[in-house]
Amino acid sequence: MTFLKRSVWTLYWKGIVAKLSLDSRVALQLSPGPCRYFDEPVDVKVTGLPPEQYVEVRSKLIDSRNVSFKALATFCSDKNGHIDLARCPSLGGSYSGIEAMGLFTSMRPLVPHSRLTKRDVSTPLSVDIEVTCNGLVVAKDTVQRRFLGDGVQKVPLEGGSIRGSLFLPPGPGPFPAILDMPHLGGALTELRASLLANKGYVVMALAYHGYQDLPKVLDKLDLEYFEEAVTFLRAHPKVKGTGIGILSISKSGDLAFAISAFLPGVAAIVSINGCNANTQFSLHYKDMVIPPTKMDLKNVTVTADGLLDVRDVVLDPMMEENQASVIPIERANCHFMFVASEDDRNWNSVLFSEQAAQRLRDYGKENFEVVRYPKAGHFLDVPYMPHCPSSFHPAVGRVVVMGGEPKAHAEAQVDLWKRVQEFFQEAFKQ
Repeated sequence: MTFLKRSVWTLYWKGIVAKLSLDSRVALQLSPGPCRYFDEPVDVKVTGLPPEQYVEVRSKLIDSRNVSFKALATFCSDKNGHIDLARCPSLGGSYSGIEAMGLFTSMRPLVPHSRLTKRDVSTPLSVDIEVTCNGLVVAKDTVQRRFLGDGVQKVPLEGGSIRGSLFLPPGPGPFPAILDMPHLGGALTELRASLLANKGYVVMALAYHGYQDLPKVLDKLDLEYFEEAVTFLRAHPKVKGTGIGILSISKSGDLAFAISAFLPGVAAIVSINGCNANTQFSLHYKDMVIPPTKMDLKNVTVTADGLLDVRDVVLDPMMEENQASVIPIERANCHFMFVASEDDRNWNSVLFSEQAAQRLRDYGKENFEVVRYPKAGHFLDVPYMPHCPSSFHPAVGRVVVMGGEPKAHAEAQVDLWKRVQEFFQEAFKQ
């Protein structure tokens, strides 16, 4: 009898699915079109469903490392048979509640602890979206998430010492310029650079290790390398002569501070979850050597999931034994934005940002702003990038937690991207 009931129930659902599949009114709508820039939202709607019909909406992509990322959410259609992700709450799945871009930001890798990677920004990232009822697909479509705008040129940096890519907006210029530097282990990352070039900036995506003929393993860094990059960027015929901006994250934050302190021509710096002192490797410039901050591996803890938490390994830069590592940012003649995530588990970026701001105050300077994001994690990226709560740490050699609650982290990324652009626009007016 139980088997019979189950068979009848299965046939019932198959009948509904067959009707939905054959009904030409059922449609998945992606607007304003099937091709959007990665930092722009996508409106996802389903129409033509029976009223109060439960369905799953799924998303999937494959990144440059051939890692699949997926998300799903359950919805119930309204009395008109419509589902609008900007208005209808997810009833369960990868996220719950109303999140218009939840199918994108809540994606999780099938290979644990992977961060979404896109190496070639000249091609879009395809995201497949499908609507399923009782496990069978009733509607599907694909949205292309573009990075490179029409007319934007990507020029590889060849010759000389520096490695990376230069992104040039269409037109004669001159344009304001930004030096974009990745986190440790990032090799060459071009997502932010390409998206900023779409908005009228000349942007250099600079690698400083692990790319082409650059060292794969670091034991020191030379500021002369970054000096060459700054000089090259400032001298480019498409670049305005008002000084460049620097966009940095994590380890590259202290590198950006050092550039502003010891080199001319920097107008503005954004440091996302960076440190106010030199970290991990000694930094050399001419006859000067800045040692890395002291670390204490006894401060490593292990989470309930067996992952390492290294937040307190880098010791307080204001400790006496770390004073030689602190970057003298009071020497800089630029504007600063210190961004700190309050749930950053990579290190104590809130403390570092507060100390950087206080150092400038102590020298009578107010050329800065501090932005903090509660419940956000370490890797604050471009809008709608999937949250990365844990990742392999190249300096640790193990997987570590990066922190952040998915929804708060996603909201922080959208807000920060807007703030970064406004900050650079204002700085370049000076």
